[in-house]
Amino acid sequence: MGRKPTGRPTSFDIAYLAGVSQPTVSRALRGDKSVSEATRNRIEQIASELNYTVDKNASSLRTQRSNTIALLFFEDPTPDESMINPFFLAMLGSITRACANRGLDLLISFQRMEDNWHVQYQDSHRADGLILLGYGDYSLYEERLEQLREQGTHFARWGSVRSDSSGATIGSDNLGAGRLAGTHLLESGCKRIAFLGHAGENYPEFAHRYRGLCEVMQEAGIVPDPALQRDAITTEEAGLAAARSLLASGAEFDAIFAASDLIAIGALRALAEAGKRVPQDVAVIGFDDIPSASLTSPPLTTIMQDMKGAGERLVETLMAQIDGRPGPDSRLPTRLIVRASTAWSLPVAPAAPQAPPAPQAPALPDTH
Repeated sequence: MGRKPTGRPTSFDIAYLAGVSQPTVSRALRGDKSVSEATRNRIEQIASELNYTVDKNASSLRTQRSNTIALLFFEDPTPDESMINPFFLAMLGSITRACANRGLDLLISFQRMEDNWHVQYQDSHRADGLILLGYGDYSLYEERLEQLREQGTHFARWGSVRSDSSGATIGSDNLGAGRLAGTHLLESGCKRIAFLGHAGENYPEFAHRYRGLCEVMQEAGIVPDPALQRDAITTEEAGLAAARSLLASGAEFDAIFAASDLIAIGALRALAEAGKRVPQDVAVIGFDDIPSASLTSPPLTTIMQDMKGAGERLVETLMAQIDGRPGPDSRLPTRLIVRASTAWSLPVAPAAPQAPPAPQAPALPDTH
């Protein structure tokens, strides 16, 4: 129990009014999940009524922490100059809110994988830990992750949940998502399903999506055709090139499962060039549910990842590491968003209406 309130409000005052210990107040105000939601809400309400704010400088002196975490974006090829995957930009808001709710400052930095980013932050005490978004080829990235683990750096990353990630990875259930996409296409009557995206372990998230697709096809008695798989990174141009290659091969296919929405948007362009109707000739499904997915023609069916949950889970995983306590579950569920690119019953954007015929001038009498 805390002491009776006097003078300027302190965490001890909040503890007294809430009927809890002062350490419980400290944990609650930094968002520690070990405090029950009801207790945390009560403490936050009392703190608000007292106009209490956390003295982050004093807290840092006690804990030897900066109360700052660093978010590192890694470059991805993009049509514009941002070099940041739009999916990760969409995740930024939830990470920012999760930090604000815990009284944490957030440093945001853009990095190239080949730079010396893995020693710049925690060693210089600029941040207590790192959140990593994006990586490209996993082979180089994996070496850097191992270096982070060896030097004791606290980090959490978004990616493929693997047994060697030391609990630092948050990601979608990519295998389950691949099964979800495959089941939808099979139920739509598709049997020759192509996959656009790298299927090797250098791109484990894509590989797991492809594996999920293959599993449900095999369970349905359909042997996946390796000739219908084309490598592609997460860009529209890569999707366009992969779909053009598939069309040029002469292989028969009635559906495309693209490993990302950007790849799927490129595939839609290639199909339009070839005169293929979507979904009548080829159904198309993407992955990520980026904002532009609903604006394509036809609107793109896709697998939605939990971006809000992802940001919260990344921050909570990192803080659990820093505090030396167990972290949350590492896998997030996905959801199928059905639009007209796979659903024959949904309306496709109509053709532009034809202008009414111009009125004819009345015939003049023949004077000859």
